[in-house]
Amino acid sequence: MNKRMVFAGLAVVVAFQFVVLAAEYLSAAYPLWTGEQIRLKTVPVDPRSIFMGNYALLRYEISSINAKEFGEGANARKGDFVYVRLKPGPGGLHVFAGAGFQRPEKGPFIRGRVRSSQWDGDGKVEIAFGIEAFFAPKKKALELEKDLRQGGVAVLMVSGNGKAALKEVVPDQK
Repeated sequence: MNKRMVFAGLAVVVAFQFVVLAAEYLSAAYPLWTGEQIRLKTVPVDPRSIFMGNYALLRYEISSINAKEFGEGANARKGDFVYVRLKPGPGGLHVFAGAGFQRPEKGPFIRGRVRSSQWDGDGKVEIAFGIEAFFAPKKKALELEKDLRQGGVAVLMVSGNGKAALKEVVPDQK
């Protein structure tokens, strides 16, 4: 093997890694650039982790949905995509308007994945949207911990395909 082929192979490997990283970044930033702003009420759970850094762990009312909302005979497995329809509510917040496994034709909606489900009786479907953690510098995370004890508002940007990105978290102004 000559040096030119080794160099070309190395260049291809480096270029491939760069393309993968760029694609991941663009995928995460896409909703922030093109999305519609949505505001959801949230309650923080825990502000810090030794391994992950300083963050507020967030929970939304739409993260736990009654299985009956998906229709009679519906069943979801862990990892299935779920679309939660939203509608404008009081105080400029968006609230739950329905849920299903098919992408809505119109109106604001957010896409998530089934985390767990109980379909018997009044079972709940737990959904993860990828916006459950808000990372912040240590000082800001400590301030958020104090300010968000009574709840807060998550400002999201949601793209046309339902993918959401967390823009900021602000204390609830009651």
